[in-house]
Amino acid sequence: MRTGVIAKKVGMTRLFQEDGRHVPVTVLSLEGCQVTGNRTADRDGYFSVQLGAGDAKHKNVNKPQREAFAKAEVGLKQKVAEFRVDNEDGLLPVGATITADHFIAGQMVDVTGHTVGKGFAGVMKRWGFGGLRATHGVSVSHRSHGSTGQRQDPGKVFKNKKMAGHMGDRQRTQQNLEIVRTDADRGLIFVKGSVPGSKNGWLLVKDAVKLPLPEGVPFPGAMRRNADETRSDNAAPGLVESNAEHEVNQQVSAEQQEELLKTQEAGADDEITAAEGGDATSGESKES
Repeated sequence: MRTGVIAKKVGMTRLFQEDGRHVPVTVLSLEGCQVTGNRTADRDGYFSVQLGAGDAKHKNVNKPQREAFAKAEVGLKQKVAEFRVDNEDGLLPVGATITADHFIAGQMVDVTGHTVGKGFAGVMKRWGFGGLRATHGVSVSHRSHGSTGQRQDPGKVFKNKKMAGHMGDRQRTQQNLEIVRTDADRGLIFVKGSVPGSKNGWLLVKDAVKLPLPEGVPFPGAMRRNADETRSDNAAPGLVESNAEHEVNQQVSAEQQEELLKTQEAGADDEITAAEGGDATSGESKES
C-alpha cells in the first residue's frame, strides 16, 4: 500500500484522442504536496505518511503546527492529512515533494472530498419526494412532506426520518476513477469524469482499494528532493496517453468522417463562390 496525495480541484476540461474524440476530465493540481512527518509502529503503533499541501498564512496556523512544520523544514501548509501504509518500506523521507508521476495513465484511484453544500433544502429536492396535490383543498403546501408523527403511541418522530434539512457538504469518496494523463512539469493530474467537491477544494487521491496496482507504478512514490527529480515522459499537449484504458462510445466511423469532410469542403467551396459572385455584383452596381 502506497501513500496518496493531497490535490486541489481546478475544474473540468477535455482531452482529445488521435481520432478526434474527446474524454471529459477533472484537473487536479498538486500545490507543494510535501511530507511533513512519518508515523512508525514503534512510536505510534502504525505506519503512515503525513502530508501537507498549499501555502498558509502565519496567522492562520497555530503554534504547535508551526513548530511541527519548522522541525520538518517545510513551509506552512493549509491542508494536512495522513495516509496509512503497510510497513516501513512505504514511508517517504520528510521534506520530500511528491510529483504528479506518483500516478500513471490508466491507473484507477479513489478520490475523497466534501460535496458541494446546498444549504437548507426541502424534501422534494433533498429526498426526491413527489409533493402534495396542487388542487382539491391543498393550499400553499404543494412541496411539503405531509405528516411526520403518529398517534399517541409512540407519539414522537423517529430519528433519521426523511425530512427537510441541511443538504450537501458531506465527505464522500468516488471510487475507481481513471487517471487519463499526468503532467509532472505543472503538477497536474487529469482524472476521467467528475469528483466530489467544488472548485479550489482539497481532495485526497489514493490508489484504488478494490483493484490491483498496474505495473510500472513507482514505489514507494515519485518524489523530488531539491534539484533531483523523478518523472516520466508526458503525452503531447491536449492528447490522451495511449495506455489510458477508458471506454468511449464509438460515434462516427472513418468512412462517415470522410463523407462529412467532403460535404464540408463542398459547402465551403459553394460559400466562397457565392461570396465572389456577390462581390462582383456589388462592384457592378457601384460602377453603374
